[in-house]
Amino acid sequence: MMSVDWQKAEENPDKSQKIQGRFLLDLRAKVNDLEKQLTDTRNELTRTQNTLKTTGENLETTTKELEGAKAELGDIKPKLAQATTLIEEKTQSNAALSTEIEGLKGNLDSANAKISELESTLESRKEELGATISELSTELEASKSQIQGFENKVAEMEGTSSNSKEQTDKLTAEVQELNNKLSATQDENTNLNSQLMELNNTLLQKDTKIQELTDTLDNKEKLVDAQTARLEEVETELGELKPPELGSGGFATEERTTCPMCGAVGHNIKQIEDKTKVLSYVGHIPMYAKKHVCKKCGYEF
Repeated sequence: MMSVDWQKAEENPDKSQKIQGRFLLDLRAKVNDLEKQLTDTRNELTRTQNTLKTTGENLETTTKELEGAKAELGDIKPKLAQATTLIEEKTQSNAALSTEIEGLKGNLDSANAKISELESTLESRKEELGATISELSTELEASKSQIQGFENKVAEMEGTSSNSKEQTDKLTAEVQELNNKLSATQDENTNLNSQLMELNNTLLQKDTKIQELTDTLDNKEKLVDAQTARLEEVETELGELKPPELGSGGFATEERTTCPMCGAVGHNIKQIEDKTKVLSYVGHIPMYAKKHVCKKCGYEF
């Protein structure tokens, strides 16, 4: 017999058959191979069961974490809405302040133009008044000299018995006329000095008004800077309150920003506004894009 007659073995299992040793060796090898495969399959099944158990435990843990994240997200949403409302209010406030600053700048420009005009008029008026005062002073000195001369003549005539009363009266009248003219000149000089003082007071008032407008403008600009700084803080807080993005597997993944120059991560990377990229405008306030800056090497990306 070369091999086992399986039909006869099924018909008469107790009957012996002659088979070659090679066939038995092949049969044993096949049995050993099947037993090895069975053992490998059992081991693989055990590993699969362990993996399945671990996966189930991880799934349960992840499910609990997801539930916690959902609860935390529910708490964050009101804060997120509040921060968004605050940003909108600050933006509107900054827009109103910018409009007011533009108005104040316009008033300041108008005041500067008016002051320049007044200064020019004042300088011209000063020159005219200076010339008039100088002329009046010259006339005043001349009149004083004439009066002194006439008074000397009167005294001389009063001491000379040969002079007539008519000449004395005539000289007295001339002296009175010169005194009147001198009084009129002094009055005019006083009036011109009053006008000059009034112009100086007007210029001082304009200078005071300009200083007030400048101070108000500086205060408004400081307020805008403070509001802008607060807006940036709120935007930063808003960014921190945003829920983490979900990865491709459906679970939260953590992505850390890394400096491409030195490899710094985490708190060594800060986010600032990119003044070269304007995204939109809210009133007169530009909204800029964001960029990262490395605190270690200073690289911007």
